[in-house]
Amino acid sequence: MFQVGDKVLYPLYGAGIIEAIKEKEVLGKKQLYYFLNIPHIRLKIMIPIEKTNDVGIREVVKPDVLQHVLNDLYNGTTDPLSDDNQRYRRDMNKSKIKTGDIYKGTEIIRDLMRKSKVKKLGAEDKAMLENALQILTSEFIQVRGVCKEQAVHLLNEAINV
Repeated sequence: MFQVGDKVLYPLYGAGIIEAIKEKEVLGKKQLYYFLNIPHIRLKIMIPIEKTNDVGIREVVKPDVLQHVLNDLYNGTTDPLSDDNQRYRRDMNKSKIKTGDIYKGTEIIRDLMRKSKVKKLGAEDKAMLENALQILTSEFIQVRGVCKEQAVHLLNEAINV
């Protein structure tokens, strides 16, 4: 169970802070809820504590993991199937991002950035890349305590943009 003040990641939205834990009655059912603030997109969410695992909420990673992520952005290998097949790439990227796994998000960014250097990304790929970058940036902000611009700069350096 998370505590007030814990930094967590909510897949699809990004990193935020547990601001409160309160009992609320919703649709006639009383439950404990996490009140999560995701500041980079100005979003506040109530999540039933019993659904935490179902939605994939996890603690933000430790600082040493971020260094591995930066290395993976630069050095990791790309799935060869993701280059040619749009449907395969879309489905794989959606399933990766839903896991909330930082390494899966990194794969999305790395592979789509490499693809963008060869040819222009389509609208779906571009939106997926922006979403994955937003989520990873938000985690950098929470873990390293840096501003958005610094987090983006670190990621851009790793990607070699």
